Amino acid sequence: MRDIVFTRASGWIPNVIREDGELKLMLAAGADANHEPRTFTFPIGEAHLAVIRDDLARHLLLWSAVLPLCEAAGTRGRLDESAAVALLDQVLLSPPADVDALFRRIRWDRSRLVAHGADIGLLERGQVCAALRAATEVPNERRAQEHRANSRRAERGVVLGPLDAAVLRYTGQYVHGATVPRRMPDAVDPALLPEVLRVIATAEQACAGMRIGLDPRRGNRAADKRDWDRMAAAVETAVRRVHPGLADDAVRTVSFLMCSEAVDRARSTPVADDEETAGDHALGESARKAALSFTDDKGGEKRWVRGGPRTASAEFWEFVAERSAADNEVFTIEDEEMGEGVQLHFYADSVARITTVRPGQAGSDPQYRVEYSLVDGIGGYRNLVSAFVRGGCAALDQHGPWMSDVAEFERARRQRDTR
Repeated sequence: MRDIVFTRASGWIPNVIREDGELKLMLAAGADANHEPRTFTFPIGEAHLAVIRDDLARHLLLWSAVLPLCEAAGTRGRLDESAAVALLDQVLLSPPADVDALFRRIRWDRSRLVAHGADIGLLERGQVCAALRAATEVPNERRAQEHRANSRRAERGVVLGPLDAAVLRYTGQYVHGATVPRRMPDAVDPALLPEVLRVIATAEQACAGMRIGLDPRRGNRAADKRDWDRMAAAVETAVRRVHPGLADDAVRTVSFLMCSEAVDRARSTPVADDEETAGDHALGESARKAALSFTDDKGGEKRWVRGGPRTASAEFWEFVAERSAADNEVFTIEDEEMGEGVQLHFYADSVARITTVRPGQAGSDPQYRVEYSLVDGIGGYRNLVSAFVRGGCAALDQHGPWMSDVAEFERARRQRDTR
């Protein structure tokens, strides 16, 4: 039989219960193997209940001191009940100086006290009782999160100025640097907002006209890493030049904002019809492909016929985005009627163009000419695919040099990879 004897408005602060006639402190902490909250209990006395009921600060200090014991229990272990009981008199019944001395010797959960209004400066000086004179029963979790973030920065030797902090608040990355940044002007002190907006304007000017494309080799929504790095470098260089006092954390969050917004624009923009807008018109309309087949290394196949709702480039890159994987990095575009095709080797940043020199006759195998070339990232692949769709293998001459000797090609590839 379990009855609640005392509880506070905030449900996470430990409750006092009576279980089978015995007073116990009950608190939830940590999680079990199924990620469900664990509940711990240990016995207390009437004198302890009286302090818990009347003194919020001592109640919070006890909670802070017991939480590391719950953490040590892990997902399945038992609470060290003897250690928990030993804390009762020391935290609840001892003079403030003795409590302060105790907290200099034991592990305790600082963030819980910060969330409930503890004076951070006094906590850092070891005056835990004085720090909780203005404690609040309802927690401010945001305050605790910001304190943890500042502690992590301090461990890295990072000290933020007012503008640095304001820039991080504007992007929503003050607490969690790994979150996707966004524009949050309401989170910034109005007095600092104009200066923050000047930093953002510098970044926008630095990357005006730049774009980040998508890289279908890594799925439907992946960004082109080269484009990202290029834009980030441009933004960071400009912001550091115009605002030299900004901390690295603030500079990086601004470049992250610009790049993530550029990726969002790319994801919301329809796939460009590259071969329709590219400039090699000398080959003429008759050189354009009428039908193509797309295949991969895993037996996947897709047909495209001219006159449909989408261009060959758009259809091919959609095929790549849906099928590409770590064990599926070779894709082929083939014009069976013309006897030519290109094979893209994503794992090696290379391509092979294949042309039929002599078709198979009277049971003999056809004869092919295979030439290899290196490719500069996804942008290079897009240009090659568009050129092939516009004019076949003949249109790829300008995208060389092309090498028919495999050994020569391998030497060129190794030389490039060592740069």
